[in-house]
Amino acid sequence: MKKYPRITKAVFPVAGLGTRFLPATKASPKEMLPVVDKPLIQYAVEEAAAAGITEMIFVTGRGKRTIEDHFDKAYELEAELAGKGKSKLLQQVRSMLPAGVQYAYVRQSEALGLGHAVLCAKSLVGDQPFAVILADDLIDAGEHAPVMKQMVDEYEKQHCSILGVVNVERHETSSYGIVASAPISKKAGERVSKMSAIVEKPKPENAPSTLSVVGRYILTPEIFAQLENIQRGAGGEIQLTDGIASLMRQQPVFAYEFAGTRYDCGSKLGYLQATVALGLKHPEVGKAFAKFLARKP
Repeated sequence: MKKYPRITKAVFPVAGLGTRFLPATKASPKEMLPVVDKPLIQYAVEEAAAAGITEMIFVTGRGKRTIEDHFDKAYELEAELAGKGKSKLLQQVRSMLPAGVQYAYVRQSEALGLGHAVLCAKSLVGDQPFAVILADDLIDAGEHAPVMKQMVDEYEKQHCSILGVVNVERHETSSYGIVASAPISKKAGERVSKMSAIVEKPKPENAPSTLSVVGRYILTPEIFAQLENIQRGAGGEIQLTDGIASLMRQQPVFAYEFAGTRYDCGSKLGYLQATVALGLKHPEVGKAFAKFLARKP
């Protein structure tokens, strides 16, 4: 099996319009929606940095300049906070950018699907394995290592593409990419399985399992050739699922049932659930927030 180098690059597809959150996303990217006091995209970048990833690649589109500004040094803000003696806030602003991390941006000129967004990053990724993180999927790992760190550790053992998966209800399969897979060992609590198929949004009666792919991927560079050569799928888009299905004919692909709670922050309900769950854990406001929620209506 080919030995790939370690994972140092992560791709963040952030060109989507966020129409489910209009009018809030009319002039501001959905990835900048805050959960308590940090935008979704910052949670995603922090997760990547915790996995040892040092190069963050954003696939952007029109109206996404706010994301670039967020990860840039804010000279005027820092000067104002320093001048007013607000040292605690100044430290928060300076520490939000993980040390030793570089940021790069590439535009997705047309909305041609997640596979196309990943393909747009090809020139920046090069011939290396890389992570893909969807900021919409906020995953609270709790006492466990951050999810991308869990997956990078598994990649170091397998040296193959790995997809983060969770079990969903059978009636929900038509909203996800669903995998068919078999465990690679009989150990109790085994989280890794070798994939034999991946199906995009199957009807419940046709779904090969209830293991759904969510927004965490580690992909080998061979995925780019697959994305360049596959036919466009539903809606005339280049589907990442189709590219992965094609890749599986050439090399093994694994599914990893990560430890953590996933919140679909691409939906209003999931976003509210994440806000409540992380709000209750927040060191500054958690206790007061819990008291507020406990009040009788």
